[in-house]
Amino acid sequence: MTAPLAELNSWNADWKGLRVAVLGLSVTGFSAADTLAELGASVLVVTEGASEEYARLLPVIGADLHVGPLAEVPDALVSFAPDVVVASPGFPPHHSVIVWARQQGIALWGDVELAWRVRDKVLRADGTPADWVLITGTNGKTTTTQLTASMLVAGGLRAAPCGNIGVPVLDAVRDPAGFDVLVVELSSHQLWYLGLQHGSAQSVSPFASVCLNLADDHLEWHGSFDAYRDAKAHVYDSTRVACVYNKADDATRLMVEEADVVEGARAIGFDLGVPGPSDLGVVDGILVDRAYLADRRTSAREIATVAELAERGLAAPHIVANILAAAGLALAFDIEPAAVRDALRTFRLDPHRIEVVAVSGGITWVDDSKATNPHAAASSLAAYPGAVWVVGGLLKGVDIAELVADRGTGVRAAIVIGADREPIVSAFARHAPGVPVIEIVAGETEEVMVQVVEHAAQVARDGDVVLLAPAAASFDQFSSYADRGRRFAEAVTQRIDRQAAAADERGTGGIDAGDSDPAGGDAV
Repeated sequence: MTAPLAELNSWNADWKGLRVAVLGLSVTGFSAADTLAELGASVLVVTEGASEEYARLLPVIGADLHVGPLAEVPDALVSFAPDVVVASPGFPPHHSVIVWARQQGIALWGDVELAWRVRDKVLRADGTPADWVLITGTNGKTTTTQLTASMLVAGGLRAAPCGNIGVPVLDAVRDPAGFDVLVVELSSHQLWYLGLQHGSAQSVSPFASVCLNLADDHLEWHGSFDAYRDAKAHVYDSTRVACVYNKADDATRLMVEEADVVEGARAIGFDLGVPGPSDLGVVDGILVDRAYLADRRTSAREIATVAELAERGLAAPHIVANILAAAGLALAFDIEPAAVRDALRTFRLDPHRIEVVAVSGGITWVDDSKATNPHAAASSLAAYPGAVWVVGGLLKGVDIAELVADRGTGVRAAIVIGADREPIVSAFARHAPGVPVIEIVAGETEEVMVQVVEHAAQVARDGDVVLLAPAAASFDQFSSYADRGRRFAEAVTQRIDRQAAAADERGTGGIDAGDSDPAGGDAV
Protein backbone atom coordinates (compact mmCIF):
# COMPACT_ATOMS: atom_id res chain seq x y z
CA MET A 1 0.00 0.00 0.00
CA THR A 2 1.42 3.35 -1.01
CA ALA A 3 -0.61 5.58 1.33
CA PRO A 4 -2.03 5.23 4.86
CA LEU A 5 -5.81 4.84 5.00
CA ALA A 6 -6.11 8.21 6.74
CA GLU A 7 -4.76 9.86 3.59
CA LEU A 8 -7.24 8.15 1.27
CA ASN A 9 -9.85 10.87 1.50
CA SER A 10 -9.95 12.07 -2.10
CA TRP A 11 -10.43 10.67 -5.57
CA ASN A 12 -7.01 12.11 -6.34
CA ALA A 13 -5.25 10.35 -3.45
CA ASP A 14 -2.84 7.50 -4.17
CA TRP A 15 -5.03 4.38 -4.06
CA LYS A 16 -2.60 2.27 -6.08
CA GLY A 17 -1.38 -0.78 -4.25
CA LEU A 18 -4.29 -0.80 -1.78
CA ARG A 19 -5.57 -4.35 -1.36
CA VAL A 20 -9.37 -4.36 -1.02
CA ALA A 21 -11.72 -7.30 -0.56
CA VAL A 22 -15.26 -6.51 -1.67
CA LEU A 23 -17.92 -8.71 -0.07
CA GLY A 24 -20.92 -9.45 -2.26
CA LEU A 25 -21.58 -8.93 -5.95
CA SER A 26 -24.97 -7.32 -6.18
CA VAL A 27 -25.36 -3.83 -7.67
CA THR A 28 -23.70 -2.33 -4.58
CA GLY A 29 -20.77 -4.74 -4.58
CA PHE A 30 -20.11 -4.24 -8.26
CA SER A 31 -20.17 -0.44 -7.92
CA ALA A 32 -17.56 -0.70 -5.16
CA ALA A 33 -15.35 -3.06 -7.15
CA ASP A 34 -15.66 -0.91 -10.27
CA THR A 35 -14.75 2.25 -8.36
CA LEU A 36 -11.76 0.70 -6.63
CA ALA A 37 -10.45 -0.80 -9.84
CA GLU A 38 -10.72 2.59 -11.53
CA LEU A 39 -8.74 4.08 -8.63
CA GLY A 40 -5.97 1.54 -9.20
CA ALA A 41 -6.51 -0.62 -6.12
CA SER A 42 -6.03 -4.38 -6.16
CA VAL A 43 -9.53 -5.85 -5.82
CA LEU A 44 -10.80 -9.30 -4.86
CA VAL A 45 -14.56 -9.81 -4.87
CA VAL A 46 -15.72 -12.54 -2.50
CA THR A 47 -19.27 -13.80 -2.88
CA GLU A 48 -21.42 -16.88 -2.49
CA GLY A 49 -23.07 -16.29 -5.85
CA ALA A 50 -22.53 -14.09 -8.89
CA SER A 51 -24.71 -13.20 -11.84
CA GLU A 52 -23.28 -14.11 -15.21
CA GLU A 53 -23.12 -10.44 -16.21
CA TYR A 54 -21.13 -9.28 -13.18
CA ALA A 55 -18.85 -12.33 -13.27
CA ARG A 56 -18.05 -11.55 -16.91
CA LEU A 57 -17.40 -7.85 -16.23
CA LEU A 58 -15.05 -8.24 -13.26
CA PRO A 59 -11.97 -9.35 -15.26
CA VAL A 60 -12.72 -6.61 -17.78
CA ILE A 61 -12.41 -3.94 -15.07
CA GLY A 62 -9.38 -5.67 -13.57
CA ALA A 63 -10.86 -7.29 -10.44
CA ASP A 64 -10.54 -10.90 -9.30
CA LEU A 65 -13.45 -13.07 -8.19
CA HIS A 66 -13.86 -15.83 -5.60
CA VAL A 67 -17.20 -17.64 -5.55
CA GLY A 68 -17.94 -20.14 -2.82
CA PRO A 69 -19.47 -20.78 0.60
CA LEU A 70 -18.78 -18.11 3.23
CA ALA A 71 -19.90 -19.93 6.37
CA GLU A 72 -16.18 -20.02 7.07
CA VAL A 73 -13.59 -17.51 5.92
CA PRO A 74 -12.26 -18.77 2.56
CA ASP A 75 -8.55 -19.39 2.13
CA ALA A 76 -8.55 -17.13 -0.91
CA LEU A 77 -9.53 -14.18 1.26
CA VAL A 78 -7.00 -14.97 3.97
CA SER A 79 -4.14 -15.31 1.48
CA PHE A 80 -5.19 -12.09 -0.27
CA ALA A 81 -4.47 -10.27 3.03
CA PRO A 82 -6.66 -7.22 2.40
CA ASP A 83 -5.88 -3.79 3.82
CA VAL A 84 -9.60 -2.95 3.67
CA VAL A 85 -12.80 -4.96 3.47
CA VAL A 86 -15.72 -3.19 1.76
CA ALA A 87 -18.90 -5.04 2.69
CA SER A 88 -22.23 -4.98 0.88
CA PRO A 89 -25.13 -4.14 3.24
CA GLY A 90 -26.37 -7.72 3.31
CA PHE A 91 -23.45 -8.87 5.50
CA PRO A 92 -24.57 -8.63 9.17
CA PRO A 93 -22.20 -7.97 12.09
CA HIS A 94 -22.24 -11.63 13.11
CA HIS A 95 -21.25 -12.92 9.64
CA SER A 96 -18.12 -15.04 9.77
CA VAL A 97 -16.16 -12.80 7.37
CA ILE A 98 -17.12 -9.61 9.22
CA VAL A 99 -16.13 -11.14 12.56
CA TRP A 100 -12.82 -12.28 11.05
CA ALA A 101 -12.04 -8.85 9.60
CA ARG A 102 -12.67 -7.13 12.94
CA GLN A 103 -10.63 -9.69 14.84
CA GLN A 104 -7.75 -9.20 12.41
CA GLY A 105 -7.91 -5.41 12.78
CA ILE A 106 -8.66 -4.95 9.08
CA ALA A 107 -10.42 -1.70 8.18
CA LEU A 108 -14.10 -2.40 7.52
CA TRP A 109 -16.05 -0.02 5.28
CA GLY A 110 -19.41 0.05 3.60
CA ASP A 111 -19.94 1.46 0.13
CA VAL A 112 -21.16 4.77 1.59
CA GLU A 113 -17.88 5.30 3.44
CA LEU A 114 -15.95 4.71 0.23
CA ALA A 115 -18.24 7.10 -1.65
CA TRP A 116 -17.71 9.84 0.93
CA ARG A 117 -13.93 9.51 0.61
CA VAL A 118 -14.02 9.93 -3.17
CA ARG A 119 -16.91 12.40 -3.37
CA ASP A 120 -14.66 15.03 -4.96
CA LYS A 121 -14.38 13.19 -8.29
CA VAL A 122 -16.85 15.64 -9.86
CA LEU A 123 -16.97 19.13 -8.34
CA ARG A 124 -19.51 21.93 -8.39
CA ALA A 125 -18.83 25.25 -10.06
CA ASP A 126 -17.37 26.60 -6.82
CA GLY A 127 -14.84 23.76 -6.70
CA THR A 128 -16.49 21.84 -3.83
CA PRO A 129 -18.11 18.39 -3.79
CA ALA A 130 -21.88 17.95 -3.68
CA ASP A 131 -23.57 18.31 -0.31
CA TRP A 132 -25.18 15.20 1.12
CA VAL A 133 -28.60 14.77 2.71
CA LEU A 134 -29.04 11.53 4.66
CA ILE A 135 -32.45 9.90 5.11
CA THR A 136 -33.36 6.85 7.18
CA GLY A 137 -36.24 5.48 9.23
CA THR A 138 -38.11 2.24 9.61
CA ASN A 139 -40.63 3.41 7.01
CA GLY A 140 -41.05 6.14 4.42
CA LYS A 141 -37.39 6.41 3.41
CA THR A 142 -37.84 6.02 -0.33
CA THR A 143 -40.83 8.34 -0.58
CA THR A 144 -39.06 11.01 1.49
CA THR A 145 -35.87 10.64 -0.54
CA GLN A 146 -37.76 11.11 -3.80
CA LEU A 147 -39.74 14.03 -2.40
CA THR A 148 -36.63 15.80 -1.12
CA ALA A 149 -34.78 15.42 -4.42
CA SER A 150 -37.84 16.65 -6.33
CA MET A 151 -38.16 19.72 -4.10
CA LEU A 152 -34.48 20.58 -4.49
CA VAL A 153 -34.67 20.23 -8.27
CA ALA A 154 -37.76 22.45 -8.33
CA GLY A 155 -35.72 24.94 -6.30
CA GLY A 156 -33.08 25.12 -9.03
CA LEU A 157 -30.49 22.71 -7.61
CA ARG A 158 -29.04 19.69 -9.37
CA ALA A 159 -30.07 16.91 -6.97
CA ALA A 160 -30.08 13.13 -7.29
CA PRO A 161 -31.68 10.44 -5.10
CA CYS A 162 -29.34 7.53 -4.47
CA GLY A 163 -28.25 4.89 -1.96
CA ASN A 164 -30.69 2.30 -0.70
CA ILE A 165 -33.27 3.67 -3.15
CA GLY A 166 -31.59 1.67 -5.93
CA VAL A 167 -28.78 3.80 -7.40
CA PRO A 168 -25.52 3.14 -5.52
CA VAL A 169 -23.98 6.25 -3.98
CA LEU A 170 -20.73 5.48 -5.79
CA ASP A 171 -22.51 5.64 -9.14
CA ALA A 172 -23.96 9.05 -8.24
CA VAL A 173 -20.55 10.32 -7.09
CA ARG A 174 -18.96 9.24 -10.36
CA ASP A 175 -21.70 10.60 -12.62
CA PRO A 176 -19.88 13.01 -14.97
CA ALA A 177 -22.87 15.37 -14.99
CA GLY A 178 -22.21 16.27 -11.36
CA PHE A 179 -24.72 17.33 -8.71
CA ASP A 180 -25.20 20.07 -6.15
CA VAL A 181 -26.84 17.69 -3.66
CA LEU A 182 -26.95 13.93 -3.25
CA VAL A 183 -30.06 12.79 -1.38
CA VAL A 184 -28.95 9.50 0.14
CA GLU A 185 -31.40 6.92 1.43
CA LEU A 186 -29.67 4.74 4.03
CA SER A 187 -30.73 1.42 5.49
CA SER A 188 -29.87 0.49 9.06
CA HIS A 189 -27.31 -1.93 7.58
CA GLN A 190 -25.47 0.85 5.78
CA LEU A 191 -25.62 3.03 8.88
CA TRP A 192 -24.09 0.30 11.03
CA TYR A 193 -21.05 0.32 8.75
CA LEU A 194 -20.92 4.13 8.83
CA GLY A 195 -20.98 3.99 12.62
CA LEU A 196 -17.69 2.10 12.59
CA GLN A 197 -16.04 5.19 11.08
CA HIS A 198 -17.68 7.88 13.23
CA GLY A 199 -15.14 10.19 14.77
CA SER A 200 -12.47 9.61 12.15
CA ALA A 201 -11.19 12.42 9.98
CA GLN A 202 -13.06 10.94 7.02
CA SER A 203 -16.44 10.30 8.68
CA VAL A 204 -19.49 11.43 6.72
CA SER A 205 -20.71 14.94 7.56
CA PRO A 206 -24.08 15.61 5.88
CA PHE A 207 -25.62 19.02 5.28
CA ALA A 208 -28.96 17.77 6.67
CA SER A 209 -30.30 14.47 7.98
CA VAL A 210 -33.46 12.79 9.22
CA CYS A 211 -34.64 9.63 10.96
CA LEU A 212 -38.32 9.51 10.06
CA ASN A 213 -39.46 6.99 12.67
CA LEU A 214 -38.33 3.93 14.59
CA ALA A 215 -40.02 0.57 15.14
CA ASP A 216 -38.98 -3.08 15.28
CA ASP A 217 -37.38 -4.24 12.03
CA HIS A 218 -34.34 -6.19 10.85
CA LEU A 219 -33.77 -7.57 14.34
CA GLU A 220 -32.34 -10.77 12.87
CA TRP A 221 -29.58 -8.66 11.25
CA HIS A 222 -28.76 -6.40 14.20
CA GLY A 223 -29.41 -8.89 16.99
CA SER A 224 -31.54 -6.57 19.15
CA PHE A 225 -33.77 -3.52 18.98
CA ASP A 226 -31.16 -1.43 20.83
CA ALA A 227 -28.54 -2.28 18.22
CA TYR A 228 -31.01 -1.41 15.45
CA ARG A 229 -31.80 1.89 17.14
CA ASP A 230 -28.12 2.71 17.61
CA ALA A 231 -27.45 2.06 13.93
CA LYS A 232 -30.27 4.37 12.85
CA ALA A 233 -28.99 7.11 15.17
CA HIS A 234 -25.76 7.36 13.16
CA VAL A 235 -27.70 9.25 10.48
CA TYR A 236 -27.26 12.42 12.57
CA ASP A 237 -23.50 12.04 13.13
CA SER A 238 -21.63 15.24 12.24
CA THR A 239 -24.66 16.92 10.63
CA ARG A 240 -23.78 20.51 9.75
CA VAL A 241 -27.05 22.44 9.29
CA ALA A 242 -30.36 20.66 10.01
CA CYS A 243 -31.22 17.56 12.08
CA VAL A 244 -34.84 16.85 11.15
CA TYR A 245 -36.78 14.60 13.55
CA ASN A 246 -40.30 13.30 14.10
CA LYS A 247 -42.01 15.04 17.03
CA ALA A 248 -44.49 12.17 17.19
CA ASP A 249 -41.67 9.65 17.74
CA ASP A 250 -39.65 10.34 20.88
CA ALA A 251 -36.91 7.96 19.76
CA THR A 252 -35.93 10.28 16.92
CA ARG A 253 -35.91 13.32 19.20
CA LEU A 254 -33.58 11.50 21.61
CA MET A 255 -31.29 10.61 18.71
CA VAL A 256 -30.91 14.30 17.88
CA GLU A 257 -30.37 15.28 21.51
CA GLU A 258 -27.61 12.68 21.85
CA ALA A 259 -26.01 13.22 18.43
CA ASP A 260 -22.49 14.50 17.98
CA VAL A 261 -23.17 17.25 15.42
CA VAL A 262 -21.30 20.23 14.03
CA GLU A 263 -21.74 23.32 16.20
CA GLY A 264 -24.62 25.42 14.93
CA ALA A 265 -26.69 22.56 13.52
CA ARG A 266 -30.38 23.06 14.29
CA ALA A 267 -33.03 20.58 15.41
CA ILE A 268 -36.07 20.82 13.11
CA GLY A 269 -39.22 18.98 14.18
CA PHE A 270 -42.18 17.80 12.13
CA ASP A 271 -45.51 16.14 12.83
CA LEU A 272 -49.19 16.46 11.91
CA GLY A 273 -49.95 18.89 14.75
CA VAL A 274 -49.58 22.64 15.16
CA PRO A 275 -45.86 23.45 14.76
CA GLY A 276 -43.67 25.29 17.22
CA PRO A 277 -41.15 27.99 16.20
CA SER A 278 -38.59 25.51 14.84
CA ASP A 279 -41.01 22.99 13.34
CA LEU A 280 -43.13 22.08 10.35
CA GLY A 281 -46.71 20.92 10.87
CA VAL A 282 -50.37 21.28 9.96
CA VAL A 283 -52.75 24.10 10.91
CA ASP A 284 -56.40 23.96 9.83
CA GLY A 285 -55.63 21.65 6.91
CA ILE A 286 -52.59 23.67 5.77
CA LEU A 287 -49.01 22.34 5.83
CA VAL A 288 -46.82 25.14 7.19
CA ASP A 289 -43.18 25.96 7.90
CA ARG A 290 -42.19 27.71 11.14
CA ALA A 291 -38.55 26.68 10.98
CA TYR A 292 -36.94 28.60 8.14
CA LEU A 293 -38.39 32.11 8.23
CA ALA A 294 -36.99 35.05 10.16
CA ASP A 295 -40.16 35.82 12.13
CA ARG A 296 -40.94 32.17 12.91
CA ARG A 297 -42.02 32.97 16.48
CA THR A 298 -45.06 34.90 15.28
CA SER A 299 -45.79 33.63 11.76
CA ALA A 300 -45.64 30.67 9.38
CA ARG A 301 -45.29 30.00 5.65
CA GLU A 302 -47.77 27.88 3.72
CA ILE A 303 -46.37 24.83 1.95
CA ALA A 304 -49.53 23.13 0.65
CA THR A 305 -53.04 22.19 1.72
CA VAL A 306 -54.25 18.73 2.62
CA ALA A 307 -57.06 19.18 0.10
CA GLU A 308 -54.53 19.76 -2.68
CA LEU A 309 -52.60 16.67 -1.62
CA ALA A 310 -55.78 14.59 -1.57
CA GLU A 311 -56.34 15.41 -5.25
CA ARG A 312 -52.99 13.77 -6.00
CA GLY A 313 -53.40 10.75 -3.71
CA LEU A 314 -50.93 12.17 -1.17
CA ALA A 315 -53.18 12.87 1.81
CA ALA A 316 -52.70 9.66 3.83
CA PRO A 317 -51.35 10.73 7.24
CA HIS A 318 -48.00 8.98 6.88
CA ILE A 319 -47.49 10.48 3.42
CA VAL A 320 -48.23 13.97 4.76
CA ALA A 321 -45.61 13.32 7.44
CA ASN A 322 -43.11 12.31 4.75
CA ILE A 323 -43.87 15.52 2.85
CA LEU A 324 -43.21 17.62 5.95
CA ALA A 325 -39.94 15.79 6.62
CA ALA A 326 -38.80 16.29 3.03
CA ALA A 327 -39.70 19.97 3.19
CA GLY A 328 -37.71 20.24 6.42
CA LEU A 329 -34.66 18.95 4.58
CA ALA A 330 -35.14 20.86 1.32
CA LEU A 331 -35.91 24.24 2.91
CA ALA A 332 -32.58 24.03 4.75
CA PHE A 333 -31.02 24.88 1.37
CA ASP A 334 -32.88 28.23 1.28
CA ILE A 335 -35.18 27.25 -1.53
CA GLU A 336 -38.61 28.91 -1.60
CA PRO A 337 -41.83 27.22 -0.42
CA ALA A 338 -43.14 27.77 -3.96
CA ALA A 339 -40.57 25.23 -5.17
CA VAL A 340 -41.88 22.71 -2.65
CA ARG A 341 -45.41 23.27 -3.93
CA ASP A 342 -44.26 22.92 -7.53
CA ALA A 343 -42.62 19.57 -6.73
CA LEU A 344 -45.78 18.30 -5.05
CA ARG A 345 -47.91 19.16 -8.07
CA THR A 346 -46.11 16.55 -10.19
CA PHE A 347 -45.02 14.03 -7.57
CA ARG A 348 -46.35 10.49 -7.76
CA LEU A 349 -45.91 7.71 -5.25
CA ASP A 350 -44.01 4.60 -6.31
CA PRO A 351 -46.00 1.55 -7.36
CA HIS A 352 -47.07 -0.69 -4.47
CA ARG A 353 -47.24 2.22 -2.02
CA ILE A 354 -50.93 2.68 -1.05
CA GLU A 355 -51.71 2.31 -4.75
CA VAL A 356 -55.38 1.99 -5.68
CA VAL A 357 -55.53 -0.99 -8.02
CA ALA A 358 -59.24 -0.83 -8.84
CA VAL A 359 -62.64 0.26 -7.61
CA SER A 360 -65.37 -2.17 -8.60
CA GLY A 361 -68.61 -3.45 -7.17
CA GLY A 362 -68.36 -0.96 -4.33
CA ILE A 363 -64.95 -2.34 -3.23
CA THR A 364 -61.65 -0.44 -3.39
CA TRP A 365 -58.59 -2.65 -3.82
CA VAL A 366 -55.35 -1.09 -2.47
CA ASP A 367 -51.82 -2.41 -2.98
CA ASP A 368 -49.40 -1.43 -0.23
CA SER A 369 -47.10 -4.40 -0.71
CA LYS A 370 -44.20 -2.14 0.21
CA ALA A 371 -45.47 -2.20 3.82
CA THR A 372 -42.96 -4.89 4.73
CA ASN A 373 -42.97 -4.40 8.52
CA PRO A 374 -45.59 -3.75 11.22
CA HIS A 375 -44.88 -0.02 11.47
CA ALA A 376 -45.57 0.51 7.76
CA ALA A 377 -48.70 -1.64 7.91
CA ALA A 378 -49.96 0.37 10.89
CA SER A 379 -49.74 3.53 8.80
CA SER A 380 -51.72 1.89 6.01
CA LEU A 381 -54.39 0.65 8.41
CA ALA A 382 -54.64 4.15 9.86
CA ALA A 383 -55.28 5.49 6.36
CA TYR A 384 -57.89 2.79 5.66
CA PRO A 385 -59.66 1.91 8.93
CA GLY A 386 -62.09 -1.00 8.74
CA ALA A 387 -60.35 -2.58 5.74
CA VAL A 388 -60.21 -6.24 4.83
CA TRP A 389 -56.56 -6.73 5.70
CA VAL A 390 -54.26 -9.01 3.70
CA VAL A 391 -51.31 -9.71 6.00
CA GLY A 392 -48.36 -12.07 6.29
CA GLY A 393 -45.09 -13.31 4.81
CA LEU A 394 -41.69 -13.45 6.52
CA LEU A 395 -41.80 -11.55 9.81
CA LYS A 396 -37.99 -11.17 10.07
CA GLY A 397 -37.96 -11.85 13.81
CA VAL A 398 -40.51 -9.12 14.58
CA ASP A 399 -43.42 -9.69 16.97
CA ILE A 400 -46.64 -8.73 15.18
CA ALA A 401 -48.87 -9.06 18.26
CA GLU A 402 -48.69 -5.36 19.14
CA LEU A 403 -49.84 -4.36 15.65
CA VAL A 404 -52.76 -6.78 15.82
CA ALA A 405 -53.72 -5.49 19.26
CA ASP A 406 -53.52 -1.84 18.14
CA ARG A 407 -55.00 -2.04 14.65
CA GLY A 408 -56.36 -5.53 14.08
CA THR A 409 -59.46 -5.11 16.21
CA GLY A 410 -60.84 -2.55 13.76
CA VAL A 411 -60.50 -4.51 10.51
CA ARG A 412 -63.41 -6.16 8.71
CA ALA A 413 -61.48 -9.41 8.36
CA ALA A 414 -57.91 -10.66 8.13
CA ILE A 415 -56.64 -12.78 5.27
CA VAL A 416 -53.34 -14.34 6.34
CA ILE A 417 -50.69 -15.44 3.84
CA GLY A 418 -47.07 -16.56 3.95
CA ALA A 419 -44.70 -18.79 5.85
CA ASP A 420 -45.16 -17.10 9.24
CA ARG A 421 -48.94 -17.44 9.46
CA GLU A 422 -49.12 -19.02 12.90
CA PRO A 423 -47.93 -15.99 14.93
CA ILE A 424 -50.45 -13.80 13.11
CA VAL A 425 -53.35 -16.19 13.59
CA SER A 426 -52.45 -16.60 17.26
CA ALA A 427 -52.22 -12.82 17.72
CA PHE A 428 -55.75 -12.41 16.36
CA ALA A 429 -57.02 -15.18 18.63
CA ARG A 430 -55.57 -13.37 21.66
CA HIS A 431 -56.16 -9.73 20.81
CA ALA A 432 -58.98 -9.59 18.25
CA PRO A 433 -61.00 -12.80 18.64
CA GLY A 434 -64.09 -11.26 17.06
CA VAL A 435 -62.38 -10.59 13.73
CA PRO A 436 -62.87 -13.26 11.03
CA VAL A 437 -59.47 -14.74 10.09
CA ILE A 438 -58.96 -16.62 6.83
CA GLU A 439 -55.71 -18.51 6.40
CA ILE A 440 -54.44 -19.02 2.84
CA VAL A 441 -52.53 -22.29 2.59
CA ALA A 442 -51.75 -22.24 -1.12
CA GLY A 443 -48.46 -23.90 -1.93
CA GLU A 444 -47.93 -22.37 -5.36
CA THR A 445 -47.03 -18.69 -5.79
CA GLU A 446 -49.41 -18.42 -8.74
CA GLU A 447 -52.37 -19.41 -6.56
CA VAL A 448 -51.77 -17.26 -3.46
CA MET A 449 -53.25 -13.98 -4.66
CA VAL A 450 -56.01 -15.67 -6.64
CA GLN A 451 -57.23 -17.19 -3.40
CA VAL A 452 -56.69 -13.95 -1.47
CA VAL A 453 -58.85 -11.98 -3.89
CA GLU A 454 -61.62 -14.57 -3.95
CA HIS A 455 -61.84 -14.68 -0.16
CA ALA A 456 -61.62 -10.90 0.13
CA ALA A 457 -64.50 -10.48 -2.29
CA GLN A 458 -66.61 -12.79 -0.14
CA VAL A 459 -66.16 -10.82 3.09
CA ALA A 460 -65.92 -7.24 1.77
CA ARG A 461 -69.05 -5.12 1.79
CA ASP A 462 -70.11 -2.16 -0.30
CA GLY A 463 -67.79 0.74 0.49
CA ASP A 464 -65.03 -1.43 1.96
CA VAL A 465 -61.33 -1.38 1.15
CA VAL A 466 -59.31 -4.55 0.62
CA LEU A 467 -55.83 -3.60 1.75
CA LEU A 468 -52.67 -5.54 0.94
CA ALA A 469 -50.36 -4.34 3.74
CA PRO A 470 -48.46 -7.50 4.65
CA ALA A 471 -46.31 -6.21 7.56
CA ALA A 472 -43.77 -8.80 6.44
CA ALA A 473 -41.13 -9.51 3.82
CA SER A 474 -42.13 -11.25 0.60
CA PHE A 475 -39.35 -13.73 -0.11
CA ASP A 476 -41.11 -16.80 1.25
CA GLN A 477 -43.57 -16.87 -1.67
CA PHE A 478 -42.59 -14.04 -4.03
CA SER A 479 -39.41 -12.70 -5.61
CA SER A 480 -39.93 -9.22 -4.12
CA TYR A 481 -42.56 -6.94 -2.62
CA ALA A 482 -43.11 -5.65 -6.17
CA ASP A 483 -43.81 -9.16 -7.42
CA ARG A 484 -46.24 -9.66 -4.53
CA GLY A 485 -48.08 -6.43 -5.34
CA ARG A 486 -48.13 -7.13 -9.07
CA ARG A 487 -49.67 -10.56 -8.54
CA PHE A 488 -52.29 -9.04 -6.23
CA ALA A 489 -53.22 -6.44 -8.85
CA GLU A 490 -53.37 -9.07 -11.59
CA ALA A 491 -55.67 -11.27 -9.50
CA VAL A 492 -57.94 -8.30 -8.80
CA THR A 493 -58.10 -7.35 -12.49
CA GLN A 494 -58.75 -10.92 -13.57
CA ARG A 495 -61.62 -11.29 -11.12
CA ILE A 496 -63.20 -8.03 -12.19
CA ASP A 497 -62.91 -9.09 -15.84
CA ARG A 498 -64.52 -12.46 -15.10
CA GLN A 499 -67.37 -10.82 -13.22
CA ALA A 500 -67.93 -8.31 -16.02
CA ALA A 501 -68.00 -11.10 -18.60
CA ALA A 502 -70.46 -13.08 -16.51
CA ALA A 503 -72.66 -10.01 -16.09
CA ASP A 504 -72.67 -9.44 -19.84
CA GLU A 505 -73.70 -13.03 -20.45
CA ARG A 506 -76.60 -12.63 -18.00
CA GLY A 507 -77.45 -9.30 -19.56
CA THR A 508 -77.51 -7.59 -16.19
CA GLY A 509 -74.70 -5.12 -16.86
CA GLY A 510 -73.75 -5.22 -13.20
CA ILE A 511 -71.02 -6.76 -11.10
CA ASP A 512 -71.74 -8.75 -7.96
CA ALA A 513 -68.50 -8.69 -5.97
CA GLY A 514 -69.32 -11.87 -4.12
CA ASP A 515 -71.05 -14.30 -6.47
CA SER A 516 -68.43 -17.04 -6.78
CA ASP A 517 -67.07 -19.55 -4.32
CA PRO A 518 -63.69 -19.15 -2.67
CA ALA A 519 -60.86 -21.00 -4.41
CA GLY A 520 -59.38 -22.74 -1.40
CA GLY A 521 -58.21 -21.48 1.99
CA ASP A 522 -59.17 -22.33 5.53
CA ALA A 523 -61.31 -20.15 7.77
CA VAL A 524 -59.89 -19.98 11.29
